[in-house]
Amino acid sequence: MAGIIPNPSGYRGRPGSGLVSLPNRGTTASRELMLRALIGVGLLAITTLLVWFDRESYSDNTNGDGVNFIDALYYATVTVTTTGYGDITPVSAHARVINALIITPLRIVFLVLLVGTTLEVLATEGRRALIDAHWRKRMRNHIVVVGYGTKGRTAVSTLARNGRDISKVVVIDARPTAIADANLDGVAAIEGDATRRELLRRAEIAKAREVIITLDRDDSAILVTLTVRQLNPRAHVVVAVREDQNVSLLRQSGADSVVTSSDMVGRLLGMSAVSPNIGTTLEDLLTSGDGLEISERQVTPDEVGRNPSEITEERVIAVVRNKTLRRYFDPTVAKLEPGDELVVVRRSAGPGERPARDREIPIRYERGGALDDD
Repeated sequence: MAGIIPNPSGYRGRPGSGLVSLPNRGTTASRELMLRALIGVGLLAITTLLVWFDRESYSDNTNGDGVNFIDALYYATVTVTTTGYGDITPVSAHARVINALIITPLRIVFLVLLVGTTLEVLATEGRRALIDAHWRKRMRNHIVVVGYGTKGRTAVSTLARNGRDISKVVVIDARPTAIADANLDGVAAIEGDATRRELLRRAEIAKAREVIITLDRDDSAILVTLTVRQLNPRAHVVVAVREDQNVSLLRQSGADSVVTSSDMVGRLLGMSAVSPNIGTTLEDLLTSGDGLEISERQVTPDEVGRNPSEITEERVIAVVRNKTLRRYFDPTVAKLEPGDELVVVRRSAGPGERPARDREIPIRYERGGALDDD
């Protein structure tokens, strides 16, 4: 998918932290710290074994007896940490060569690992906060997609094919796998429960232009819709619902558009059974990038005053006038007027191709006006 968000640091927010997770994610901080801790323990173990197996070449100046395993571990600890009390020392020539050529480089690697880990953790925490703050600052008139399953992923793909800027899309999902999929698709994502107000605020829901809710449970979809509508009365909210009986509840909760996924799939299956050609045509209309597609655009000056049927380059099937959808055969739209928006069926544009008459339609909201476009 085009429009990958730049992420030179490879940063990814921690699970449940509420910080945005950008594409090209790297390893988590906890995993990185665990790996470095294991490397440090490994270096300490190597030094201990070197001293233990060559213990006859070391002298304990404290009590004059031999070096046991505890002494070897003690010597390795004070050596790699550069403490060096001097109570246990190598006395033979080959032991001193081993210290110079093997144990000293291990000591340096241990120190670099220790200091580097400390500095990186401190720097990473600050960088994470700066990246999140910068991302939130530029999020305005963006699109929030709640749920990144099959429906959410297809919705984002459709937005991309229709020219929407994917850098203005943010996904919210509680599953780490969905967050990873969103990042791989070039979409910013926040991991967590979308019913939490704080998480929605992290996604700058109050400044969002559109909200798409595609959850697996209708009750969760209703709760998220209520919360979104309270935080942003002006956004255009589209919700996918599984059961037709919950459509009215979602509309009462503040959803502008409700799509019954199971009912639509059932109708497509039924139409395909009645007539495979009808089913194929309907599927073609719902699929972008090949064959036919359905789209919406503004009326052009040369089309004002004409009947919808007189437009031959595309097939007008509906006209939006004064925020009301009217079918092409409605006598009130027998003549097109300035400001009309046309719902058309046209040949699908190929990759990188944009229809000549297609242009962005400014979004208008029925609830309290619109946000200013960037």
